[in-house]
Amino acid sequence: MPQFIKIAILAQGMENQTIIGLEVHAQLLTKSKMFCSCGADYINAAPNNRVCPICLGMPGVLPVINQQAIEYAVMTALALNCAIPEYAKFDRKNYPYPDLMKGYQISQYDSPLGINGWIDIEVGEGEGQRKRKRRIGITRVHLEEDAAKLIHHTTAEEESYSLVDVNRAGTPLMEIVSEPDMRSPEEARQYMVKLRSILQFLGVSSGNMEEGSFRCDANISIRSAGSTDSVKVEVKNMNSFKAVYRALAYEEERQRKAIETGERLIQETRGWVEDRGVTVSQRSKEYAHDYRYFPEPDLPPMVFSRQWVAELSTHLPELPETRRDRFIADYGLSHYDASLLTASKAMADYFEACVRLNTKVPVEKGAKVVSNWLSGEFTRLLHATDTEIDDSKVTPELLVEMLGLIDEGALSSAAAKTVFEEMFASGRGVGEIIIERGLAQMSDAQEIAGVVAQVIATNNQAVADFKRGKEQALTFLVGQVMRETKGRANPAAVNRLLKEKLEG
Repeated sequence: MPQFIKIAILAQGMENQTIIGLEVHAQLLTKSKMFCSCGADYINAAPNNRVCPICLGMPGVLPVINQQAIEYAVMTALALNCAIPEYAKFDRKNYPYPDLMKGYQISQYDSPLGINGWIDIEVGEGEGQRKRKRRIGITRVHLEEDAAKLIHHTTAEEESYSLVDVNRAGTPLMEIVSEPDMRSPEEARQYMVKLRSILQFLGVSSGNMEEGSFRCDANISIRSAGSTDSVKVEVKNMNSFKAVYRALAYEEERQRKAIETGERLIQETRGWVEDRGVTVSQRSKEYAHDYRYFPEPDLPPMVFSRQWVAELSTHLPELPETRRDRFIADYGLSHYDASLLTASKAMADYFEACVRLNTKVPVEKGAKVVSNWLSGEFTRLLHATDTEIDDSKVTPELLVEMLGLIDEGALSSAAAKTVFEEMFASGRGVGEIIIERGLAQMSDAQEIAGVVAQVIATNNQAVADFKRGKEQALTFLVGQVMRETKGRANPAAVNRLLKEKLEG
């Protein structure tokens, strides 16, 4: 090997390396709280309306373990390829924050429900680009109770005060801790997307980041060239995948600049400020001994029989990767399309509902058309309006009805976009919108020929360009006809008539 190549490889291996690990908290979809019978449906409840002496932390009360929460956590651990220990217990994690009614949190420390798991992520953007598969280790899966919610106010005199809403306190909270195996903000984002997808497919969590039911704390450090040690910074207050990516990208750059300039980094907790796009110091980072963990005396240890774990594993639903592979096999979709559709359980369910209804065309053709609409126009409007597909007014029946009219030639693809936007906004029927807006496809050759003649007469330069062999001039003229007919003309008929007139 030439000497200069050896030097380049050595230099590349000595670069500073980004180290990222994530602690993800997911609220579980149980009917009651983790250690009492209060309802866990606190989102739209009046403040302090889902409370009892147990979640209020009153003296002398005794917690009781929610069995459904245990089953959900073990199901998650199995889906994440974790080992399920035969023994697990709850511990008291002590810290004096005002959102902890008891002054401690019931959590798990050294005996969690799941250990030593992993998930695979694929990194790389766009269709046709080669994806890199990365295996991210899962250190542990454990259960704890969520804290109360602090609501901060500032008076007109700029005096600040906080109110406590206890409704959230005691809600079952599952923590999934990764190994520090991620090497970029993009890998962290992909890990989050994959993890939320798994939880949604399992049906154990809504995964809604905006409501706080899927939260992430990120640990990030820069390991200097030739070193095995680094200063870890924890980043909090990220409530979207985009925020996770931006916060880690900012923190990565901040720490790299500090290392380059010789600035001393400290182990601390920093908060992400969305509107400013920066992280700010909040407090020095706690260590495990700061929490003074000890076994929870009011709850018995849990022993999981191997038979129970094996039976639970047989009840796991179809998970994202399995469903993706089935979409490829059953519907002839590309890996890229199938991955987009199965990133969300709701999207995957919607897609299959449409395919089942779309019986007038061959399965693979119908599946591809539905896939294109879901990943294109539908997703665009969902993102633009911050709407979940479950809440969309466009039912699978409405979408399939519209696709049928396109296939029959009664509605042009261009007009279909207008129809779809109106359906998305109002939920009205396809036929009603077509009639009201006059969007039925124009297929009469004589009617189209009149518009074609008009376009030829008013676009002399494009006509001359076509006759000189410029094929793109024909595309321009087709566009002009479609504009004049408001997208109602049949594109194939327009193309044919233009060529007949121009070549005749």
